[in-house]
Amino acid sequence: MDKLDLQILEALQANGRSRYTAIAKAVGVAEGTIRNRVAKLMDDGALQIIGMVDPHKMGYNAPALIGVSIRPPHLDAAVSAIAALPQVSYLILVSGGFDLIMEVMCENRECLAMFLRDKLHSITGVERTETFTILHTYKMAHGAQLRESA
Repeated sequence: MDKLDLQILEALQANGRSRYTAIAKAVGVAEGTIRNRVAKLMDDGALQIIGMVDPHKMGYNAPALIGVSIRPPHLDAAVSAIAALPQVSYLILVSGGFDLIMEVMCENRECLAMFLRDKLHSITGVERTETFTILHTYKMAHGAQLRESA
């Protein structure tokens, strides 16, 4: 990943709908170069253009982050089962007090309670969870500072 790739990513983080002609003009290259670079970044899995939503504005009044501890050797199977749940919008492996952190979108507290009790805790290997209800979103992920690879 070079400086041009980073400039393209920064432009798309600011506005995922930016026209390639505008990005090309801003960074001083041809539109075709931008188009080819974006295609390669997407093919390589470095870039995915998505729409980000504020869960509260979409009617999800009980979105939450959940830390999950998994008993060995069930991690891979638990990850597959959790990732398949429609309420799960984000799932990552982490270090620290939990093995996984996930974001879930639930319409209300009853939906969240049912998700925890009936779905998450029924997955083999799920040992312990801690739920953090999202009260307000101050910043979404776009705009993270990127740096050139060494």
